[in-house]
Amino acid sequence: MLSRQLGIRYPIVQAGMVWTAGWNLAVASARAGALGLIGAGSMKPELLREHIRKARATEVSEQIGVNLALTRGDVESLVQVVIEEGVNIVFSSAGNPKVYTARLKEAGCFVAHVIASVKHARKAEDAGCDAVVAEGFEAGGHNGVDEITTLCLVPQVVDAVNIPVIAAGGIANGRQVLAALSLGAQAVQIGTRFAATLESSSHPLYKQAVIESEDNATVLVLKKIAPVRLKKNRFALEAFEAQQHGATKEEELELLGRKREMQGIFEGNLEEGELEMGQSSGLVKEILTCEEVVRNLVKEYEAALDRINLISRNG
Repeated sequence: MLSRQLGIRYPIVQAGMVWTAGWNLAVASARAGALGLIGAGSMKPELLREHIRKARATEVSEQIGVNLALTRGDVESLVQVVIEEGVNIVFSSAGNPKVYTARLKEAGCFVAHVIASVKHARKAEDAGCDAVVAEGFEAGGHNGVDEITTLCLVPQVVDAVNIPVIAAGGIANGRQVLAALSLGAQAVQIGTRFAATLESSSHPLYKQAVIESEDNATVLVLKKIAPVRLKKNRFALEAFEAQQHGATKEEELELLGRKREMQGIFEGNLEEGELEMGQSSGLVKEILTCEEVVRNLVKEYEAALDRINLISRNG
């Protein structure tokens, strides 16, 4: 099974989120029994190298990987750092997995690629990926253009490919983990729940914004550029309004400007920054440690499984 292949106790992957998933979060997640990912999406090559070295100096170095956004302009340098530093697990997202998968596998890496459709799952398998992350559009951050939900996407991808499938998008508690595994996934990837932990490098105001969210707290915007799910704030609502009025790609780019992710997630600008979070934010009610998050996920999973078994026995 995938958990044994990755060397982790539980089939849980902590997502490699920008401005959130540094070495501290990855190490804490790994110590709790999950796979910890360092998010390279907001790092220059030398900063990534620093985070990798700090993580690899711990006793859980083998349970820590790196998330690479393949569309970054400096992705070649980031890939080189990953290889030079001996990282053994890489999760890639966006871009074409064919470009770097063979090179990473030659360096001894397990490679998983994030996809949002059956078509792209097949392409990732053809590219030689060891697994795919099937991410529904409930997820925070950038999403697939077809807006397929996790519940619908995961079983279709499971049926379409012969490599392990990791379910992602809107998962924050153990009941959802049980549902994802029931759909045929071998693990889950969780972002927003880990973003609101003590070890996350996101700003305290961002974490507070997560735990104060309700079921309708987020909105999908900037679809002409690349759909992104954000918590509703001044910027997100302005972007949504522009979208509703048929803004062009150029107009959306002008509205977006630069460094909004950093402003919102890392600097805590709650009105003008991008507050990337999933629909699962409505389920997150406390800022916890990674150990507490994983412990709760396992307890909730076991309680949900017991409830299903009881229903089955009693007809």
